[in-house]
Amino acid sequence: MTKALEGVRVLDMTHVQSGPSATQLLAWLGADVIKLEAPAGDITRKQLRDLPDVDSLYFTMLNGNKRSITLNTKTPRGKELLTELVRRSDVLVENFGPGAVDRMGFTWERIQEINPRIVYASIKGFGEGPYTDFKAYEVVAQAMGGSMATTGFEEGPPLATGAQIGDSGTGVHTVAGILAALYQRTRTGRGQRVNVAMQHAVLNLCRVKLRDQQRLAHGPLAEYPNEDFGDEVPRSGNASGGGQPGWAVRCAPGGPNDYVYVIVQPVGWQPLTELIGRPELAEDPEWATPEARLPKLGKMFQLIEEWSSTLPKWEVLEKLNAHNIPCGPILSTKEIIEDASLRDNGIVVEVEHPERGTYVTVGSPLRLSDSPAAIRRSPLLGEHNHDIYGSELGLTAEDMAGLKTDGVI
Repeated sequence: MTKALEGVRVLDMTHVQSGPSATQLLAWLGADVIKLEAPAGDITRKQLRDLPDVDSLYFTMLNGNKRSITLNTKTPRGKELLTELVRRSDVLVENFGPGAVDRMGFTWERIQEINPRIVYASIKGFGEGPYTDFKAYEVVAQAMGGSMATTGFEEGPPLATGAQIGDSGTGVHTVAGILAALYQRTRTGRGQRVNVAMQHAVLNLCRVKLRDQQRLAHGPLAEYPNEDFGDEVPRSGNASGGGQPGWAVRCAPGGPNDYVYVIVQPVGWQPLTELIGRPELAEDPEWATPEARLPKLGKMFQLIEEWSSTLPKWEVLEKLNAHNIPCGPILSTKEIIEDASLRDNGIVVEVEHPERGTYVTVGSPLRLSDSPAAIRRSPLLGEHNHDIYGSELGLTAEDMAGLKTDGVI
């Protein structure tokens, strides 16, 4: 069975997370992703190692389904080989600092001369302006994209989210841009530039907070549990901030992840009052309507927690689901990695690695009926030098040996 992106060659000049997360998605979709690394390799091969002299989980979990070549693009021969690789590729992706690829001699204009059909995607921290040259990292993007200011509890400091919305969130946005450019190329025959900034991607994921910033001009946000509102959207703990109030309520025995997130819809209030042993609240005018409950959301969830805290979270989940009350248990990383349903769905996957042995990684969340993704291990450093330089570019064994001696590969 053919893959959705079969026949698409991606030259992956990315490192760390934002770029590799994008190119791995393309690889899962069937593209031939050639990860071009300096002879020393992507820095994450050595970062956060749990085993000595073995590629880290940081690297392996972001670079599956790719082929790896090494190339010193600062050397004249390296530039010649890069030129040939650009000529043979459909997509080039990079996430170096601003201007780094230009300084190699590969401006957008030069790349277009080499290959007018190529889609050239760049991930940067920020757009044009005063932030352009700031160094960007995951949490910096969260800080400057609106996420941290609106995450946490009202009296506490701003908090980062554990979801890597700055890096991997930007990667997903980049894939959308690349796929759109490839589709447009089918009509125009031309490639184009795709630029995605981490700050912009985080802001796109935080758009509901900009919605609420504008709503503040017309008064307090009733769906928030906060009592006081200034001129900025406040941090509101675990409140959903949407049309239906929600909160994480504690369960027995009270461990750090013994919680269930519960959303209280109008239709769910009556069965919920039965479950918590307070059926009279279903008819009490002080509690019976959403409008009556909104001013006392804290008290409402306190009543629910008095019930939930006596039961294990899986039992709370069962009882709530029996009445179609929207809810979900807080799953720890340990519970997720051991979850049978996630393994059955192929989203938690075991992969064999020649040096590491078996490791667990995340499978493709993108499910295409005609193009299922097979999750393969990450490549060893330079594992495919012979395949690409030798078999595809026609270099001889003697040429390859010379390139290695000269520090080109």
